[in-house]
Amino acid sequence: MDERDVRLLKTISDLGTGSPERLHEETGIPVSTIHYRLNNLREDGVIENDLYDIDHEALGLGVTVIVEVLAGYEGPYEEFAEELLAVEGVTEAFFTMGETDFVVLARLSSSDTVERLISDFEAIPEVERTNSTFTIATLRDEPRAPATYDLDTLLAELTD
Repeated sequence: MDERDVRLLKTISDLGTGSPERLHEETGIPVSTIHYRLNNLREDGVIENDLYDIDHEALGLGVTVIVEVLAGYEGPYEEFAEELLAVEGVTEAFFTMGETDFVVLARLSSSDTVERLISDFEAIPEVERTNSTFTIATLRDEPRAPATYDLDTLLAELTD
């Protein structure tokens, strides 16, 4: 990845769009070059999709619950993780080191649905215990990590 790729990714993150015309306006990189580089970044797996971001609260899934899962499972963690990921409402899950085995983030429609979520987790035989935390307010929910960095930092850390 070179400086132009990083500049494009940072601009996509800041603007929330991959429109070649908008990227050209912001970066001065020619539209044809932008098309070429975006295709290469897709082929390399850096850009995963062209989906629209959804405001979970506006959609009606405004209750965010963070669940720590302690589990006693045998075999690869990925197999057990599939059971966690199958629980409705789970939007993110992380395999962790330390006392907690997994951290799961769920987006729910109301506080009434939290009981269902926890019951679904506890119905998985390998789940030993859960610890749930309701969020009061979302301070940052940025799906594009480059938006949280200064361009100079990204260039220093990511370019060849």
